Amino acid sequence: MSSLGTFVWSIADQLRGPFKPHQYGDVILPMTILRRLDGVMSAHRDVIDEVLRSTDNDDLRDVRIRQKTGLGFYNSSPWTFARLLGDPLGLQANLIDYISGFSKNIDVFDRFKFDDQIEALAESNRLLLVVQRFADVDLSPEAMPNAAMGDLFEELIRKFAEASNETAGEHFTPRDAIRLIVDLLFAGDDSGLTEKGAVRSIYDPTAGTGGMLSVAEERLLEMNPDAALRLYGQEINPQSYAICKSDMIAKGQDATNIRLGNTLSDDLFAGQTFDYCLSNPPYGVDWKASQAAVKAHIQDAGERSRFPGGLPPISDGQMLFLQHIATKMRPVHEGGGRAGIVLNGSPLFTGAAESGPSQIRRWLLEHDLVDAIIALPTNMFYNTGIATYVWLLDNQKPADRIGTVQLIDGTGFWSKLRKNLGQKNREVSKKDRAEIARLYAEHVEQKHSKIFPTDAFGYWTITVERPLRDEHGEIVRDRKGNPKADSKLRDTENVPFTWGGNKAGTDARDEVISKYFASEVLPHVPDAWVDAAKTKVGYEIPFTRHFYEYVPPRPLEEIDAELNQLVGEIMELLKGVER
Repeated sequence: MSSLGTFVWSIADQLRGPFKPHQYGDVILPMTILRRLDGVMSAHRDVIDEVLRSTDNDDLRDVRIRQKTGLGFYNSSPWTFARLLGDPLGLQANLIDYISGFSKNIDVFDRFKFDDQIEALAESNRLLLVVQRFADVDLSPEAMPNAAMGDLFEELIRKFAEASNETAGEHFTPRDAIRLIVDLLFAGDDSGLTEKGAVRSIYDPTAGTGGMLSVAEERLLEMNPDAALRLYGQEINPQSYAICKSDMIAKGQDATNIRLGNTLSDDLFAGQTFDYCLSNPPYGVDWKASQAAVKAHIQDAGERSRFPGGLPPISDGQMLFLQHIATKMRPVHEGGGRAGIVLNGSPLFTGAAESGPSQIRRWLLEHDLVDAIIALPTNMFYNTGIATYVWLLDNQKPADRIGTVQLIDGTGFWSKLRKNLGQKNREVSKKDRAEIARLYAEHVEQKHSKIFPTDAFGYWTITVERPLRDEHGEIVRDRKGNPKADSKLRDTENVPFTWGGNKAGTDARDEVISKYFASEVLPHVPDAWVDAAKTKVGYEIPFTRHFYEYVPPRPLEEIDAELNQLVGEIMELLKGVER
């Protein structure tokens, strides 16, 4: 943890006793936000006061303060942190008055129920101590740039999540993972991003505390200081929303573009599309609470549905978010859009042919929206050590990428952390990130990069029937003389679209299936046939299989020699015990 993070965390020491560890964040996080907003306003306080004196119209105040200071918020109370300490006896009432004086777009303190926390601090004689400690911290933009402020928020949220036994990963994504995703996302728009005065929009439907949006803005300004990135986000958790919105306000972003609500059941940016979309949705979380709204939306929206591929199992909503961001990319006739989303392994392969997950993959691949999938190192995230993947989507691919999907094995590109952060003990360093980005940009076949036509992931599931036989071994037939099928002997086979070198796609279905059946089935069961009416189309992406490297077992002689050596060592140890 940084020295500043340690200092802010140490303020929680003042809460020991009256507050339990799981309650610390309810005090420290909103106080950190308040101190940041106070620091942002400090250089503009005279101008703000002048505008406040000149008019009492809130809308006019908003406009004039933004014009004169560039700030998207203000405070109409006479208080600052310094002035609050000048009246210790009236601190509780004055602090509440200070919070109430913020412009209407600052609703974050309500989300923390901060009035209740102030009252609890006052009753336990901790309020003055905490305010004094925060007054010693300079969180102005001059002392704490936006990127550093984002890192501080990340440290605090992780620590408080640990203290309350919550899952830190539910609130934010590690910065190193975000930087990789952002670099890959921007890689497809280098020329546009470096143009003078470039303006881009980016949207995160699972914004958390705003880490993805912050890093995207930080990275774009590194590439092009004259560019502008408009940030949009929706978040379901009130406290995470409060932090995200505060961070955006402090950066001069439009606070109305950060919205509180359940993205699956209520799209608060309906009808809007964006240049870039980013998301790290929860893994393996059921969407039962949103089920009725999702189904109603599909019925009402028809072809304009956010979930055009279908519905995944109710136990895991990841693929709903995958479809959502695919439909949120700016349409091709407006310049096209790109998206990046972090998912676990299940969206790659779960579900049989024509199941919900398979149909969603089918929709994405047949519309040529999947640009690349990158396997990340394990132990990258705070709350899970499982395998994770970045899906890159693009609805206007460059000519050399049209009709293809690039798979990149990035599992070996990581550096070990000196200290574990939850389950995270690895990070993608700047060097690692550059190597993965190079593999993506080069777009060639090599050890860690494979390129496939979209058809390579499609297959037909055929139903193979065998005849029912009576007690004498004779085939039982129906009235038309056709053999009846024995359900006990029924089997299925998956026939890849590309089997036998086929390049004609689904148009060659009957021909490919016939050749496959003759080659792979009939030699083993000559009496079998295919029930064509039961043939289904499926799609899966067997990522691991394409990068599997066979490691031959050790020679038996070598194993025997090692065992004999170990036995000898054990016997010597036993002799020592007997003496």
